[in-house]
Amino acid sequence: MEVGDDWELCFPELGNISCWKPQSIWPETLLTVVLYSISVLTAVLNLLIIISVSHFRQLHTPTNILLLSLAVSDLLVGLLVMPVEIFQISSCWFLGDLMCSLYYYVSYIILSASVGDMVLISVDRHVAICDPLHYTTRITVNRVKVCVCLVWLCSFAYNSLFLNLDLIEKEIFVFCDGVCEALSDSSAANVDLVLNFITPITVIIVLYTRVFVVAVSQARAMRSHFTAVTKQISVTKTAKKSELKAARTLGVLVVVFLMCFSPFYCINLVGHSSFDYSTAFFVTYLFFFNSCLNPLIYAFFYPWFRKTVKLIVTLQILQPGSCEANIL
Repeated sequence: MEVGDDWELCFPELGNISCWKPQSIWPETLLTVVLYSISVLTAVLNLLIIISVSHFRQLHTPTNILLLSLAVSDLLVGLLVMPVEIFQISSCWFLGDLMCSLYYYVSYIILSASVGDMVLISVDRHVAICDPLHYTTRITVNRVKVCVCLVWLCSFAYNSLFLNLDLIEKEIFVFCDGVCEALSDSSAANVDLVLNFITPITVIIVLYTRVFVVAVSQARAMRSHFTAVTKQISVTKTAKKSELKAARTLGVLVVVFLMCFSPFYCINLVGHSSFDYSTAFFVTYLFFFNSCLNPLIYAFFYPWFRKTVKLIVTLQILQPGSCEANIL
């Protein structure tokens, strides 16, 4: 790597074993303000999702429990992952090897949990659209809670095994003093790519392709029976429309997820050395920006979220019995 005259060592007294201080690709102050603002917005929006689903009983549905789990992982991205990444743009790493190892361990857990939540959301919509008669018996709140707990436990276990919790001795992390950077061997990276991206993304695409096909056929069936006006049919049509709307909304969520995550994994697959710093920077923060986009999608498609935000901001949730409020 060529070093310009304006580059500085993180620890000048250490000489050649010190890393060079990162150089910003944009004006440092402007970039930092923008990125920290996105980080704060991500944390606040996802906290609103968590409070909404947790507080109001009417929102205690299997689908919303999955959205709650996803919001928890997105909240952690806004509170922990994004601030640390922003800090590393223009500053050297002063927190030591142990904190660097812990940071990557927590980041990988959050990532794995997010991917697992997306798979569960796809399964939920697949059953709701493709097998609606058995949805209420197969997909219950308690079962979904168990599945969410398993996703997080598996994420902890998988990343403990993958990183082996002994990163320095295993030489998974290679440091010069002043930089926190994760470098895994190619075989481990390929296994992680398959287990943490290719396999779950394949499952998501297959399930949602099936959901799309069935949803289109149901929509055509409803239009063909539009003239049949009975109370029972009206209720059935309303239920189907509700499920189709939920499938469409969560479909947008999944598509945005794929758009944000795929470039990040593609760069990791090809290798960072094949791309310039600006490209790697953009792809990395597009990856993190997904955590901010998710609650914005809810706000755009879900009237209940806009209603609960109003109740939270005006502190009406502090009133007795507010958890029983009619939100839907």
